[in-house]
Amino acid sequence: MEITSLTQYKGTTYEMELDGERKLYLHIDIITDFGLAKGMEIDRPKLKKIVYASNFRRAYEYALYRLDYRDYSAEEIFEKLVQTYKNESLCLEVVKKLAKAGIINDKRYAEKLGRRFVEGKKYGYSRAKREMRQKGLDEELVENVLQQYGELYEENLSELLNTKYSRFLADSSDRKSVEKAKNALVRFGYSYDEINRAVKNYFEDNL
Repeated sequence: MEITSLTQYKGTTYEMELDGERKLYLHIDIITDFGLAKGMEIDRPKLKKIVYASNFRRAYEYALYRLDYRDYSAEEIFEKLVQTYKNESLCLEVVKKLAKAGIINDKRYAEKLGRRFVEGKKYGYSRAKREMRQKGLDEELVENVLQQYGELYEENLSELLNTKYSRFLADSSDRKSVEKAKNALVRFGYSYDEINRAVKNYFEDNL
C-alpha cells in the first residue's frame, strides 16, 4: 500500500490516504513516530501497528479526559474504555500505563472513598463496603481500608441518633417512631445489633 496523500485535517490530526481509497485520521505524534510521508509504501503488519498505536493514543487520551472529572478504579476505567474502543487487550494496556504513571491508584482511591463514606456520609461498615465494591475495588483492599475506622462507626451512629433521627426518639415507648429510626439506620449500613445497642444508650443518656 502506498500513502497517496498526507495532509493536515484539523489541529494536530492528519488525514492519511492509502492507495487513493482508504483514509485514516492520525495524530501528528503517530505520523512522527512512524516517519510517515507521502509516497511511502506500507505493508499490512506495519499498518496494523500504526492503527493500534493510533487507537491506543486515543484511548489513553480519552481515559485522561474522564479522569479530569473524577477518580476511577482500574476496573471502572477499563469498563469505560471497553465500551468505547471494544478491544479488551488494548484497553488493558492503557489501564496498565495509567497505573504505572500513578494516574490511577486503587489504594489511594479506596482511601478517598473510605473518608467520603465513613467520615462524610456517616455510613456503617456494610454500606460503605457495598458502595466501594460497586466502584470495582478489590474486596480485600476495601476491607483493609474500612477496618481502619474502628470506633468511628459507633461514634457516627451515635451522632446520627442525636441529630438526624432524634425526632423519632422523643418517647421510648413510641415503638413505631423508634422503628422508623432503626430502619433508616439499617439503610445507612449498620447492623441491628449495633443499632439496638446505640438506641439503648441513647435513651439511657437522654431520659
